[in-house]
Amino acid sequence: MNLFDILGPVLVGPSSSHTAGAVRIGLMGRRLLGRTPKRAEILLHGSFALTGHGHGTDRALVAGLLGMAPDDARIPDSFRCAREVGMDFTFGTVNLRGAHPNTALLKLDDGEGQQVEFAAASLGGGRIRVESLGGQKVAFSGELPTLIIQNRDQPGHVAEVTSLLSHRGINIATMQLFRDRRGGHAAMVIEMDQALDAAGLSWLRHLEGVYGAIFIEGSQADVI
Repeated sequence: MNLFDILGPVLVGPSSSHTAGAVRIGLMGRRLLGRTPKRAEILLHGSFALTGHGHGTDRALVAGLLGMAPDDARIPDSFRCAREVGMDFTFGTVNLRGAHPNTALLKLDDGEGQQVEFAAASLGGGRIRVESLGGQKVAFSGELPTLIIQNRDQPGHVAEVTSLLSHRGINIATMQLFRDRRGGHAAMVIEMDQALDAAGLSWLRHLEGVYGAIFIEGSQADVI
């Protein structure tokens, strides 16, 4: 535990969970999509839906999608900033069974064929956790360099991915495996000590049975 775990993040208020955490959920969406979305459908669950507007959760989510950090003074004016760059956004509510009360489901489109759908929860103190990606259960914070592989559940994929990382001198911090059923859709979430280069990511994307591979830089400093 460090000082920031006790005091919380530097932020534009009023709430670390409903504002700073929401900004970081938006930032995560931007990282997963790889750019500022052209269109964003944002669905709020639980406490986010009930009290989010008063806490600025809606503006914070849009601010994160635009690349603003939790301490950016422009957060209250993010709707206008989004309109200026041509980003369309809508809000609604959703009931996600078993989800954390501070959860948002985001459906993002870059206008050029790339789409991302994910749900993430704000855990307090500005910390977040991605809980689903493309309808597949996952669990990661994005604080460390993180590789997400979506693939068909079949033998060999884990070995191929870990072999590539080994050859590139990348150390695995944590690794999680998910699947919806035997032989169905699966996901690997690998948190690492080093970044993966573009060539390695491209190689993974061309593996047979891999639907998608996303690498996101560590977000501990909220650097875009």
